[in-house]
Amino acid sequence: MLSTLALWALIYERYSFFRSDFKQLSARYIADWKARKERKSWMAQRIREMMISDAELKAQANLSYIKVLVALAPFLGLLGTVTGMVEVFDVMAVTGSGNARAMAAGISKATLPTMAGMVVALSGLFFTSGLERKAARSVENLADQLELAD
Repeated sequence: MLSTLALWALIYERYSFFRSDFKQLSARYIADWKARKERKSWMAQRIREMMISDAELKAQANLSYIKVLVALAPFLGLLGTVTGMVEVFDVMAVTGSGNARAMAAGISKATLPTMAGMVVALSGLFFTSGLERKAARSVENLADQLELAD
């Protein structure tokens, strides 16, 4: 549960970053670049590369944490499955294997966490893929706007 909240908080943070902060960062870099009188020298090219690299680092921030949380979600679901199955075996030991109603609660506890883990992982994967594309596209757009020649 806590990992799911952390995952969605990080995804929300990344989308809000691209909605406002990255636009401001790009505008500042573009203004700084256009304010330069000369843009052809070796030093100017290194400054341009530094701006693009910094923007890329900021665009990629927290994506690795999001990927780890997406990868963890199915495993945490399986942990819930193990807990539910332990309850089923406990009920079987106490009441015998013939009481289906007693086992139903444990089976429910075994299947719901697995399903929840898969839902979190698949939806997280969808949003992670979108964030990676958005980061790459945003950095490419910035690089295109930082023209080398006058």
